[in-house]
Amino acid sequence: MPSGNVVVGLDLGTSNVVVIVAKVKRGGQLDILGVGKAESLGMRKGTIVDIEKTSAAIHKAVEEAERMSGCKIDRVFVGITGPHISSVNNHGVVAVSNEKGEITPDDVQRALQAAKVIAISQDKRIIHILPRQYIVDGFDGISDPVGMFGNRLEVETSIIVGARASIQNTLKSVEKTGLKVEALVFNALAASEAVLQPAEKELGTVLVDIGAGTTEIAIFREGSLVYAAVIPIGGDHITSDLAVGLRTPIYQAEKVKIEEGCVLADLMPDDRYIEIPSVGGQEVRKVSRKMLASIIEPRVSEILTMTKEKIKSSGCSDLLPGGAVITGGSASLQGLAQLAEEILELPVRIGTPQNVGGLGDIVNSPAYSTAIGLVCFGAKRLSFGEEMASDEDEPMLGGFFYRLRNWLVNFFTQ
Repeated sequence: MPSGNVVVGLDLGTSNVVVIVAKVKRGGQLDILGVGKAESLGMRKGTIVDIEKTSAAIHKAVEEAERMSGCKIDRVFVGITGPHISSVNNHGVVAVSNEKGEITPDDVQRALQAAKVIAISQDKRIIHILPRQYIVDGFDGISDPVGMFGNRLEVETSIIVGARASIQNTLKSVEKTGLKVEALVFNALAASEAVLQPAEKELGTVLVDIGAGTTEIAIFREGSLVYAAVIPIGGDHITSDLAVGLRTPIYQAEKVKIEEGCVLADLMPDDRYIEIPSVGGQEVRKVSRKMLASIIEPRVSEILTMTKEKIKSSGCSDLLPGGAVITGGSASLQGLAQLAEEILELPVRIGTPQNVGGLGDIVNSPAYSTAIGLVCFGAKRLSFGEEMASDEDEPMLGGFFYRLRNWLVNFFTQ
């Protein structure tokens, strides 16, 4: 694979594993070269429950992406999600080491290390340390303090943590296929790169990514992530409700949801019907689209209500003039934006991947936001023209997160 300008994103979803290969053009423009997709049989609610099945799905999706792109894939940026992921804000303070008072990259690293010291249980692991702002001698709002003069350097950070076992299972599932993990990235953070405008991140916006097994929430303000959470309910629960309510197989319920789904029963006419095969396929019944929507609406309302509660608990509910951007596989349901505006009491738009060329039409859907976002992360890293540092003195996972931390520090401070 041409390492100089090709990046690969690997989205381990509850329903599908998606691999996207993209070429990074001058100016950061992405051209999609290939897409691979395989049914995910080893995932449940965003968490790996069967390593062998997950690895097999990854292998299948990678092979498909290689055939389409003509590239040999050996390195990937991998998304991670699950109810085990949470965020905490912390603060780090150091004295500037330079005798002349000029702040160096080493001072920034030490400040971030100080912010990293938080009380987490042994079964948790830090995934991201994201600087929100730097403060030099009491002057705040600084995005890059390197080269400035001062005596005291502070940093306010958002730290995303996850279950150590889930992180290890994710790494093992990918590495069993012979792939190298370039970076592990929280899904909602990746999706934000694909669907949010810089102005939305600056103004104050909540990203809601409704996947198959989970719903991820990420709040951005002043250009930085300030809060993250994952709800263990997603599109699969809507499908299950339809399967039970319509007495039809799961695969048929999923098809009906995608093709005919609507989240507002009031939008549906009483006289429009669709044919639904029963379990066993021996009987076909006619069901009104209004009835279909009446089954979908309560579950989507539950997801949005839980999202509103998370936003309220973050303390940012009054600081979101940018509103909400909803993406993910279930974001295409008819009437979702309208229902979300009523429940969240925010302006809402549906987020789709932006600024992608090549085969971009294939992935021009909210369902591909995370995979495209992972590629965007890789593209921005390539713009630095450097490899992640290594630390052979640390154990495998420790070294990985050390390298990931260094890359993220560079990414969010340039």
